[in-house]
Amino acid sequence: MGWKEEAKERTALEAAKLVRDGQVVGLGTGSTVYYVIEDIGRRVREEELRVLGIPTSSQTEAQATRWGIPLTNLDEHPQPDIAIDGADQVDPNLNLIKGMGGALTREKIVDSASKFFVIVADETKLTDKLGRNQPIPVEVIPFASATVMNRIREIGGKPAIRFSGKVQSTIARKYFITDNGNLIIDADFGEVNDAENLERKIKMIPGVIENGLFINMTHRVYIGCKTEIKIMKK
Repeated sequence: MGWKEEAKERTALEAAKLVRDGQVVGLGTGSTVYYVIEDIGRRVREEELRVLGIPTSSQTEAQATRWGIPLTNLDEHPQPDIAIDGADQVDPNLNLIKGMGGALTREKIVDSASKFFVIVADETKLTDKLGRNQPIPVEVIPFASATVMNRIREIGGKPAIRFSGKVQSTIARKYFITDNGNLIIDADFGEVNDAENLERKIKMIPGVIENGLFINMTHRVYIGCKTEIKIMKK
């Protein structure tokens, strides 16, 4: 295990301490959140922790079930007590780019509905400017993919439909399909100077379901560094 993986695990375990008995917990998606899910499951078994989890993807649902975390949904609990999720980029104002795992829509729904939203990530996710060497994932209805790509170009982005896996053959490649049955367009806008405005522009494009800009949502960020855990707060 390299330093990055060790940092992810240490950071996730620290953030998981925020989960209290009787809470409803939004469970994010990704490699760092996996350790959060694992630790909550351990506490359910060993400490009789009483929690209900709301998964943000089929992957997370499977992980939570495997670790014995009882699950619920937003119909039953529309305002989770806390959500813990990962991020692809974090800026100094705790704004995020998320969605490289493809679960951005359900993540944004659960994370925005929660009373307290926490991010866990390693220090390579920190950036001074969102969008630097990082595309913005956009979930789109398949019917609208071509027109959405044109509109993204019009507002200054370079769009590319995401493919599944690492198959090199153009013929063999298949589109990445979200849990909602949609496509992901990865839109490169370069460094983003006004993330709130860009988020609004993308969301106004007909056919767009959601985008990976998470602006003014995060309450706390746990960053795993080589030798310490850095905590960022509003």
